[in-house]
Amino acid sequence: MFNKFFVILFILITFSVNLYSDEKQLIINQLINFDNITFDFVQIINNKTGTCILVFDNKLNCEYKDSAKKRILINGKTLVVQQKMFDKIYFYPISNSPFINIFNKKNLLNLIKNSNYQLNENIELTYIDKNKQKIIIFFKKNDYGLVGWRVVDQLQNVINFSIKIKYTNSEVDPKIFKIPSLN
Repeated sequence: MFNKFFVILFILITFSVNLYSDEKQLIINQLINFDNITFDFVQIINNKTGTCILVFDNKLNCEYKDSAKKRILINGKTLVVQQKMFDKIYFYPISNSPFINIFNKKNLLNLIKNSNYQLNENIELTYIDKNKQKIIIFFKKNDYGLVGWRVVDQLQNVINFSIKIKYTNSEVDPKIFKIPSLN
């Protein structure tokens, strides 16, 4: 009786691991086909909304729907936060940012392969990078579509995006990723 229990437990664990591996592969197969995505977002902290265009690899343009007319721009190696209303521009290197693991397709696929799988309301894939920053990517259970991410950086700041994809692989004007100059 005792041996049967362990045999059944082993079979269930093996089945679960294979199921998670298969779901990860389905997610990867879907993302491989994306060159870019356009999505509406809700930034959970402060309930900010807007629209973004993400071009793999490492290009992002987000326009917030807020009074400061905030814009986030990533162009390869630089992250720019622009507040058009106040004529302010802030520059940050992206090399130490956890976003390098989300906005670079090769890094994202690697993150998915090496993440911990958890099934809740959505599929949650959790990864801790070399800088001890926690990244959780959320996918729908039914069609494996990307629905958001949560990043916890070294200082325990939480950035939580919920997204709704509007378009994939659309034509994107490269000019939208031009870094604004300081006046």
